[in-house]
Amino acid sequence: MQRGSSRDGLQRSATLVRRVSLGLLLGWFSGAAAAEPVPADMRMTLHIPAQELARALDQYSHATGVAVLVDSQLSRSRRSLAVDGEYTAADALRRLLGGSGLMARYARDDAFTLQVAQVEDVPSALDKTTPASAAVSRSYATAVQAAIERNLCRSPLTRPGSYRAVLQVWVGRDGVVQHNRLVTTTGDVQRDTALVESFRNLRIDRPTPSALRQPVTLLLLPESSGKRMECTKWEGVSGG
Repeated sequence: MQRGSSRDGLQRSATLVRRVSLGLLLGWFSGAAAAEPVPADMRMTLHIPAQELARALDQYSHATGVAVLVDSQLSRSRRSLAVDGEYTAADALRRLLGGSGLMARYARDDAFTLQVAQVEDVPSALDKTTPASAAVSRSYATAVQAAIERNLCRSPLTRPGSYRAVLQVWVGRDGVVQHNRLVTTTGDVQRDTALVESFRNLRIDRPTPSALRQPVTLLLLPESSGKRMECTKWEGVSGG
């Protein structure tokens, strides 16, 4: 009985090791098969298409030599943006993760893990009572709506009305969008990229309420839904 119990225990331990190993499979393979890490300021030519995030990170690791440790549950159902051109390893990673709702946490210069995006604690100049801020009577929701409309109406690609998309944004206390995630694709890779890029550093003209639950989810609907954003009022208007 003791011999059988020992054998069963070993089998359970082996199964547990296999499960743990599978969770870190991408990271170990990437680190082992990758090239030597490149200097942080060195620019390299990369051609990584938009695709499932886990696959894109694997290609990124092989190209840059940066070790990637990924929780498969965290990267599931997330996609990357295309990285095509000359970038440093850090800049390429920021672009690749754009719209994923994830951020890198570096263990060292040539290794990182991923975590859900978090809002950095930044001071808000808009918190101070000034004539300009006191004159703003619109609600925060209205300010967000206005900033999004103005932002999307700048480009024919992101101009609302012809597509449906769900996005999430993380907004700092100063009103600047720090992270965003494209939850559902628009069906057009080029538009997806333009949409994600358009929300990068978007500024809301009111400070973010401390009670606001992050991230903020945005639903963009086509004209056929009966709800439409009017871009005509923003024609000729510049600024964030």
